[in-house]
This record gives sequence, C-alpha cells and structure tokens, in this order.
Amino acid sequence: MLGTIRVPGPVGRPRTRPDAVAGDKAYSSRGNRVHLRKRGIKAVIPEKKDQAANRRRRAAAAAGLSGATPTCTRRGTPSSA
Repeated sequence: MLGTIRVPGPVGRPRTRPDAVAGDKAYSSRGNRVHLRKRGIKAVIPEKKDQAANRRRRAAAAAGLSGATPTCTRRGTPSSA
C-alpha cells in the first residue's frame, strides 16, 4: 500500500515518502512499524494493550527481573549442639 502513496507538493513530481502515516490499531504490528521506520516515516498508530504488556514482560525477563519473590536457596540450617 505504501508503494502507491503520492504526496503532492508545490512544484516537481510528488514525493513518495510522507512525513508520517496514521492508522488504527489493526496496523500496529511489528512488521508494519519496522517497514515505516526503515523508510524514515513516523508511525502515528495507537498500540494494542496486549502488545505493550507483552513488550514490558519480555523486557523484564531479559533484564532478569521475575515477578517471583526471592526465596532462600540454602539447603539446610546449622544444628545447634
């Protein structure tokens, strides 16, 4: 679809790269955003809540942050004699 875009200007041939593209949530996939970024086009597309939540979850996992609380890993306690 982006290959057929023509942005009319004051003189000369129409530009084929708009400054920004607006879309609805159906176009918020990673592939669409990557394509726009490669062409230097700003994406004005709202993000789905589940996509944002998954991205935050993956970032936390990559940083080593789990949702679990730390537990004691020592296998025994010294006995008092």
